[in-house]
Amino acid sequence: MHADLLQRRYPAVKVDVDVLYVDEGDVLTSAGKAAGLDLCLHVVRTDHGAAVANALARRLVVPPHRPGGQAQFIPAAVEYGRDHMLADLIGWAMARLDHALTVRDLAREAGMSERNLARHFSAVTGTSPLRWLLTQRVRRAQELLEMTELSVEQVDSRVGMGTSTTLRRHFAQQLGVPPETYRRTFRRLDSGGSRPRDPPLSRATSSAAGCR
Repeated sequence: MHADLLQRRYPAVKVDVDVLYVDEGDVLTSAGKAAGLDLCLHVVRTDHGAAVANALARRLVVPPHRPGGQAQFIPAAVEYGRDHMLADLIGWAMARLDHALTVRDLAREAGMSERNLARHFSAVTGTSPLRWLLTQRVRRAQELLEMTELSVEQVDSRVGMGTSTTLRRHFAQQLGVPPETYRRTFRRLDSGGSRPRDPPLSRATSSAAGCR
């Protein structure tokens, strides 16, 4: 509503009107109250790990993770509610992440074509079935790396990536670090250490909610 005014008042700030929230290191903004919860969970996840953030999300009864770059206006943005046609399918898939599930498997379970499934997934989650599967597998890998002593190869067998090489590639693509580095970071936090937030970029970005 106020994005244009914000941009006029602060011409040096880049205003991104389409995303849920932005994180420039020590300055963060969200697009509104619901997106503010997404941003708070992002901060908790960054500082304390996926397991803590997911537990908090369950207590708040909100989706555990909506990426900041996700579009604001997905018709049914709450992935894990019971009020959309993919709710049962998503629960079924989450309970079988250790299986080598494919988009074809999801479509068969949902009783629809792959094309129709892709359309519904885009409407409900803002992403494709394959991308959703990869994201869930990486999230599960985060929890296992934080909370268990399983090797990366053992973690891979629990999240259905196929090989540890595939897990490492997608983990690094989504989180920016390999699984081993991620685990060492949270082992330090568990030992009482602290992790500094990323330094701010030279040019701030803002969501539609305000300037950073």
